[in-house]
Amino acid sequence: MANFAKPSAPRFSVDVYQNEFLPEGGRDVHAIVTVTATGGGSVTRGTPADGTAAVVIMVDCSGSMEYPPEKMRGAREATAAAIDTLRDGTAFAVIAGTHVAKEVYPGQGRLAVADPATRARAKEALRGLSAGGGTAIGTWLRLADGLLRGSTAAIRHGILLTDGRNEHEEPAVLRATLDACAGRFTCDARGVGTDWEVKEVTGIASALLGSADIVADPAHLTEDFTLMMENVMGKEVADVSLRLWTPVGVEIQYVKQVAPAVQDLTARRTDTGPRAGDYPTGSWGDESREYHVCVRVPGAAVGQEMLASRVTLVRPATGGEPEAVLAQGLVRAVWTNDLAASTAINPQVAHYTGQAELAQAIQQGLEARKMGDVDGATAKLGRAVQLASVSGNADTARLLSKVVDVVDAVAGTVRLKAKVADADEMTLETRSTQTVRVKKS
Repeated sequence: MANFAKPSAPRFSVDVYQNEFLPEGGRDVHAIVTVTATGGGSVTRGTPADGTAAVVIMVDCSGSMEYPPEKMRGAREATAAAIDTLRDGTAFAVIAGTHVAKEVYPGQGRLAVADPATRARAKEALRGLSAGGGTAIGTWLRLADGLLRGSTAAIRHGILLTDGRNEHEEPAVLRATLDACAGRFTCDARGVGTDWEVKEVTGIASALLGSADIVADPAHLTEDFTLMMENVMGKEVADVSLRLWTPVGVEIQYVKQVAPAVQDLTARRTDTGPRAGDYPTGSWGDESREYHVCVRVPGAAVGQEMLASRVTLVRPATGGEPEAVLAQGLVRAVWTNDLAASTAINPQVAHYTGQAELAQAIQQGLEARKMGDVDGATAKLGRAVQLASVSGNADTARLLSKVVDVVDAVAGTVRLKAKVADADEMTLETRSTQTVRVKKS
């Protein structure tokens, strides 16, 4: 483990958990890489942001937001609370989204700089938000991208709220927009009520390395928006990448974030040199995340050992500063004829493999339920209950209990409930990828 960050910035560390022992001819090496950032400065609204952050809030103002009226009112109040949470010096803007995107504040294709006066004017502008029109989320994101590209801020972030499906835009248009915006800014997405599409909202957050959640009751929007903005204001280092270098003959099978949520990064690799590639992790504050790395090494004889991969956390060159190495860890492979050593499963690897399977079982079970496949849904959701019980994922277990009647959690024996509230099913699906940390001995 090594630390390379400047004293004034968060200090990063990398810890690698694995069983490095393989049987003769064994090839697949699994490791959990824990990345931790600590020691960043305290952040409050009164702490100047020094132009390091820019945020655009995108508020759904389509006609459905008026049914019931609490949604539009809740959106205005939540956006006002988020604006109040901005640190002085943060660049920001508000967009009203329908089948088109309109600048609400400050307008004229620019961002405002947060201070008491601009916060007051922005909240006054929110009074003009009203519902009407359709939904074309790609237009909202493209406008946000244009505004954020005009900023020199290192931390560039969007907050998106919607209550409906992206009905006034072809799916391919939204996908192309997400591809264009990926790497330029991060985005948290929220669905309010129960008439939106889970895969759309989670897909937006996934593509832009943000969080996704449901706010079934508009009364809870203010609390959720405040927490989201506090999290954004705590970010201090942007565009951090996990760089994997592998020796000749080693193949990367996958790279996944597994905590605090499952996020497959495998396809997001950017080659950075001979046998090296970067996987984006987004922006960081004081926090810890975990990644599951699987590499395939050439088979070897007992007694041999090799470096399977070098994992480096890097910050790109920006503002005249060179690329910075923040921390580094090593993944090893050692071949042995000790059966106990080569068959032991590292506890961290086992835990997060189970958490990834839990997320998949929930998603497949809910899909089977929607298709009327009772047996398939029962089997998958039963397996999910079993995995949640074994891993101590109490939050997911509680959500599952609203969709199935649990007969035996340890055995995974369940019965599908005859009636399930839309909000309960959507909450389970939206939060299916959220994981719990491995239990420490």
